[in-house]
Amino acid sequence: MARVSFTQNLQRHVQCPPTEAPGKTVREVLDRVFAQNQPARGFILDDQGAVRKHVVLFVDGRQVQDRLNLADPVGPDGEIYVMQALSGG
Repeated sequence: MARVSFTQNLQRHVQCPPTEAPGKTVREVLDRVFAQNQPARGFILDDQGAVRKHVVLFVDGRQVQDRLNLADPVGPDGEIYVMQALSGG
C-alpha cells in the first residue's frame, strides 16, 4: 500500500496523520484516504477534485504533474507527500 504523509504545517490546520491506502494512481490513493477524512479532502482538493492552488503533491520525491485528474502513477510501496506551496514576495 502507498503511504500518504502530510507536512506539519498542514496538520496544524486539519488532522491528517500519515496513512496507508491502496491504489495505482494518486487519485485512487487519495480517494481512499479522504473517504475516512473528509475535512482533509476539503483542505487539499477543491470542489472539482483538483489540487488547490497552494498545495503541492509529490510521489516518491517527484512533483505530481496532473493536478486536475491526479492520474500520476503510484507504485505499491510508493509515498505521496502533501505540502503547502510557498509563495510570497
